[in-house]
Formats: sequence, structure tokens, C-alpha cells
Amino acid sequence: MNQLDALKQHTTVVADTGDFAQLAQYQPQDATTNPSLILKAVQKPDYAPLMQQVVQRFSSRAMDEQVDRLLVRFGCEILAVIPGRVSTEIDARLSFDANATITRAERVIELYQAEGIDTTRVLIKIASTWEGIQAAAALERRGITTNLTLLFAFCQAVACAQVRVRLISPFVGRIYDWHKKAAGSTWVEAERAGANDPGVQSVRRIFEHYKHFGVATQVMGASFRNLGQITALAGCDLLTIAPDLLAQMAASNQRVPKALDADAARALPLEPVTLDEAAFRYALNDDAMATDKLAEGIRAFAADTVKLEALMRAAA
Repeated sequence: MNQLDALKQHTTVVADTGDFAQLAQYQPQDATTNPSLILKAVQKPDYAPLMQQVVQRFSSRAMDEQVDRLLVRFGCEILAVIPGRVSTEIDARLSFDANATITRAERVIELYQAEGIDTTRVLIKIASTWEGIQAAAALERRGITTNLTLLFAFCQAVACAQVRVRLISPFVGRIYDWHKKAAGSTWVEAERAGANDPGVQSVRRIFEHYKHFGVATQVMGASFRNLGQITALAGCDLLTIAPDLLAQMAASNQRVPKALDADAARALPLEPVTLDEAAFRYALNDDAMATDKLAEGIRAFAADTVKLEALMRAAA
């Protein structure tokens, strides 16, 4: 049994890619995308025609609608390959506008419905700002399931649990990146690997809190830099993994023992946490890493959306 198959015994494996041609060989249950992955995909010869088809058919529509149609087209192609769900991201430039996020999410769902997709197979991906979380709450009440992304702080996870979002995506690798950069020459990789990785520790804390208090929101670790981060989270509800790391796991026969255990979490002496808006904003502000990485992530996804729009205009 290879390492990937061993991981699947403990955790639902999700592919983190817009390159749907790669999916079949790894047999993931679900798949996630984001603007950066779609931008990367449409610049490949295999996928450029797909973008051109969308542009040619809908060039008279507003650019934001054209982008949503392209994202949905990729989502439909992915759903043809996997048995589970696909996550489709809402424009990061709307991260601080709950009403606009809701409107765009509803349109994305309508576009999937027009393609004959069962929308229980679609997760709307939204940045974990206060406004994004409130938008997700409204969408969940309307039967639209959400995936709260760019999640770096425990307070973000608590706020998501309070409004019963379907799934969260805490980012392991970007937390690791921040702490490694902050430590500079004092960073010792061997001492901060595996269970001691700060990104891994963040996800473990969230997982244990959720399982201890019976939170139904699923935890999907994301943004991995190495196999050690992945195997240290075996037992997490889901893990979304880039194709290069999936390939490394498929080529390895090392064991993958279960690292996170819901039953063990229920026995921990944890205190309940609740947050209103003011407490959330202060807790997020008090976490320098989360503040930096959330802002950076929104800027990066927004910039790649702008680049994607430019490519689509050029293809018109």
C-alpha cells in the first residue's frame, strides 16, 4: 500500500488543482480550486481553448460574469472526474462585502444548476473575514454550502463554527512560511517539523476544539509544503493536497499512522469559546501572523483574478 492509499484510510483526500486532467490518477474524493490555480491552468495549451470558448460565447456579458462562467466550467469538468464535491471561489475583492459575496455566490450556484449539476456537490469558497463568515451564514441558511478559506487563526475557526459553515480550510503551509521567515536564522527545521510544525499545531487545535464540542463543520487542512505536514494531520476530516505532493505520496510506501483522533479530542479538558464581532476583530488583530497572511492572501487572489480578466479580454 502506498502512502496516499494509507492516508485515505484515515482522511478524505482532496486534490488542490485546476488541472482536471491530473485528477483521475490520484482518485481524490473532492477537489478545490482558487483564482491562482485557474490562472495557472488557462495558460497551459490544454486548457486555453476552454477559456476561449467561454469568452467567445459570453463576450457581451460583464467581465465578472465571464470569470464566474469560466470558474463554473472548470468546476463542471472537475466534477466529471471526481465522485464528490468541488470548491469554487468567490472574487477575493468582495472579501469585505457580505451582500456582494452572497449575490455572487447565488449566481455561481445558478450557473451550476444551469449545467445540470447537483449543487450539493458544490462548495462556495469565501475568505474567512468577518464579512465573509456572515455571508457564509446567510448562504448556509439558504441551503448553499460553503468552504471558508484563508483561515489562519483560531478565532476564524470559532466564528465559522458559530454560524455552522459546512467546511473550513485552515492553511498549514502559509502559517509555516510566516513563522520560518519571522524566526530567520534561529529556525531549526528538524525541531519544527511534523507535529511541531506551527501550521500543523494550528489545525490540530481547531480539530480538537471542533470534535470536543461536537461542531459539525468539517476541517480540511490546506496549503502544504511537505509530506511531513500532511502525515502529521492524518485523521483530519479532509486534506486538500497539490498534485506534486499527491505524486510523492503515491510513490512512497512509508506508513501513515493516525495522528488526529476525534475520540481523544472529546476527552480533552477544553473550555468553550464564543466570539462576537468585536471580540473576533480584536483576536484577529492580536494575531500578527493571521493578520499578515489573511491580507496577503486576499491581495494575491485578487491580483490573480485581475490577471485572469486580462487574459480573457485578450482572448476576446
